[in-house]
Order: sequence, then C-alpha cells, then structure tokens
Amino acid sequence: MTTAETAPPPSMRLRELVFGAACAAAVRAAARLGVADALGQAPMAVEDLAAAVKTEPKPLRRLLRALSCYGVFAERPDGTFAHTEMSRLLREDDPNSLRYISLWCTEPWTWDAWPKLDEAVRTGGNVVEDLYGKEFFQYLNEDAPESADVFNRAMTTSSEQSARDVAALLDLSGSDSVADIGGGQGHVVACLLDKYPSMHGSLLDLPRVVENAVPRLRKGGDLAGRARIVPGDVRAAIPVKADVYIIKNILEWDDESTARTLRNVIGAGGPGTRVVVIENLVDDTPSMRFSTAMDLLLLLNVGGAKHTTDSMVGRLTAAGLVVDDMRPVNPYLHAFDCHVPG
Repeated sequence: MTTAETAPPPSMRLRELVFGAACAAAVRAAARLGVADALGQAPMAVEDLAAAVKTEPKPLRRLLRALSCYGVFAERPDGTFAHTEMSRLLREDDPNSLRYISLWCTEPWTWDAWPKLDEAVRTGGNVVEDLYGKEFFQYLNEDAPESADVFNRAMTTSSEQSARDVAALLDLSGSDSVADIGGGQGHVVACLLDKYPSMHGSLLDLPRVVENAVPRLRKGGDLAGRARIVPGDVRAAIPVKADVYIIKNILEWDDESTARTLRNVIGAGGPGTRVVVIENLVDDTPSMRFSTAMDLLLLLNVGGAKHTTDSMVGRLTAAGLVVDDMRPVNPYLHAFDCHVPG
C-alpha cells in the first residue's frame, strides 16, 4: 500500500496525472467490455476471462494490470485476477453500480471537449456549441443518441441511489405535500411517499423527462393516487403548490436561470414554505476531486458550474430565502434547508 513514505516524488506524480486519460480510458474499456460482470466471486485466469468477454488474453491482461494499479481489480500472485470493492461497482447488477456514470464521464464528446479547457477558462463559456454547432443537450438528442441513452441511464442510477439518502435525511413529518422541482423521473418523490404514507407528492420536469417517470408514480402504479406528474420548465413557471419544495442538482446553470427558478419556487410556495436545495459542493468536502472535475466538465458542456458553500448560500439569500441549516446527505451531496420568510 502506498504511504507518505512510499508515495512517488512530485515529478512522478505529475507524470501520472498527465496520463490520467489512460486511466479513464481503461475504466471505460472495462465497462464496455463487461469485464466486471464476467468476473465472478472466484478469481479467474485471464484466458478464461478473455473468452468470456471476447477479447485477446494478452491485451486484456495489460488492461487489468493498469486498472489494478488504482485498485480496480486485483492481480494475484498466481496471475489470476479478482474483484475489489471498486471493480464490483462496474457490475451492472451491483446495487451501488457506477457503470453508467463511468461511461457517461468518458463518452466520446468528452474527448473532444477536454483539450479545449483552456479556451473555456479563457472565455468563461462552453465549447460544445463551437465543436458541434448546437447546444449540448440538443446535440446529444439529435446527433449522439447512444450517448444520450448513457446519460439517461447514468442519471437514473445516480438518482435512485441518492434518493434513498435524501429520504433518509429529511424529516418531513407535519407536512402534507412535497414537490420535486426538476426532479427527473421522480425517484426522490417515490422514496418520500414510501416514507410518509399520508403525504402527496408532485414531480415537475420537462415533458420528455416526466414521460419516463418511474412506473410507480404513473397511472396504475401503487403511488399514483398520491402523486401528480407535471410537465413544464422550472425556469418558466412552477405550477405546483406544496408545503415543501425540493430542488436537487439543477441549480448549476447560468446565474439568471438559477435566480429565475428560485424566484418561481418562492412565488409558488409563498411565505412559510420550506425549500430544500441539494447540491454537490466544490469546497471542503470528501468528494472535492470528483466535484471539481464535474465542475470543469459543466464549464465545457453547458457553461454551468458547481457551487461552493458561500456561492450557494449567496444565491439562496439573494433570491429571498432564509437558510436555516446545511447538512451532508452523503459524501458528495449537501442539503440546504431554507424557508420563505413571511
């Protein structure tokens, strides 16, 4: 195991950093090949693993050796390879799977965009429109349907996992209704309705998003009687009245879009309404390497940004909210508990 005494010198660490693309590409290759899914509980010889995933044994060994340097798979003394805690997260059937997140963060467009980071830093704007001649999500849906599908799967996986953490954290006892603003497919609402059997919930997001709301919330689902699905753009209007509004991982646009969304929520809820904003932070959290990397990726693709604690509090108070509390949801999310003064 690497320790402070055995860590490589700065010159080698920098060399490792500039080859970071190789590590990302190796994770992507393993995910696309399905190596983690093919590797069972027992260690396997490379020849058997290669046959299972239809690759050549020698290059597969090279891939696995590179990944094992980072704790993704483990090479045993007899030359076989075994799972590690990280490699299991590449399995599609793992309850905490990061397979689609790993694919999303290494999609083909990212390899076009990263080399232009200096340009994005220089101008403060995204580079995707110059690369592809259209806004990012328009490009995804029109020109890169496979990448759009990976995005949807990644967001679904992430939402399912974080929704459980959000529901466990929030105490909504005493509230009759909750609305998830820009809530995707409705995983948070579903978890909260499970936790509070008498509560009613609303899901608001773009029409193409809520069309794919979790079946439990739709007609015929076991939560449909207490759920309302509302298509709309949160930046245009919030046609939903609730005791509690949840805004999770959407306040990463330009400042005006963020301010407009918050104003819409305040206007819809009125004095005394509780507003819970949940975001990644890029300052002083266990996930800083991940969050700061995602922050740079947001700059590249949509010109957005992750927040610091101060920038988030500043936007919330500028919109007219009172911030009552801030708590970690999990290692990569924080909840800002606010209310509308009256």
